[in-house]
Amino acid sequence: MIIPAIDIMDKECVQLVGGDPDTRKFYGNPVEIALEFKNLGAKILHVIDLDAALGTGDNLETVLRICRVTELPIHFGGGIRDIEKARLLLNSGIDRIILGTLAVRDYLSEFTILKKLRSEFGRDRIIVALDSREGNIVIKGWQERTSIPTIEFMKKFNHLVWGFLYTDVDLEGKMRGINIRRIREIIKSTRLPIIVSGGISSDSDIRKLEKIGAWGVVLGRALYEGRINLRDFSNF
Repeated sequence: MIIPAIDIMDKECVQLVGGDPDTRKFYGNPVEIALEFKNLGAKILHVIDLDAALGTGDNLETVLRICRVTELPIHFGGGIRDIEKARLLLNSGIDRIILGTLAVRDYLSEFTILKKLRSEFGRDRIIVALDSREGNIVIKGWQERTSIPTIEFMKKFNHLVWGFLYTDVDLEGKMRGINIRRIREIIKSTRLPIIVSGGISSDSDIRKLEKIGAWGVVLGRALYEGRINLRDFSNF
């Protein structure tokens, strides 16, 4: 599944390099871009509220408008730090939520929140983010590194979630291609779907990920800069 990324900061669509806000490049109105992706054949959108993830603001109104006007399934993440916001999103038409910092907190406290969400909404609406830098999980908009190994962390959630979003933060936004060895190791470590993000910069990268069993890929800068044409993957 080819999933275009819409990262929102200051109500604008942006792309960052390695999660660094100082590298942001603006691309325009998020709602208009979402509609463009739909017209190009996108079947799912990956929407991230960067302001909420960094604790500097909130773009929820824009996110929900994208959901309404495109009528596409939305995988949403960014700033979901408590069960109340998770419930709000899942009750407002968001197809799946992506949990990062909250999942780490839950990992350290017997999974009380994930168990509640699974009970109320089902595991099929929950994705856990594997935001990984040099093999360890990072949190709070990728600004804080933990000592938790990515694969060890992932295995604890297998019975609680639909799948995982694996982002190689070391490569995110750099357009240098993917680390296929790391991704293969992640995919082999679970039977659940893996969506891959970070560094995907060519059609060849997508074909490699399909071959090793990735469920989907999130494309950001490669789409915005014209390195990959969404129409070329309309049959995916």
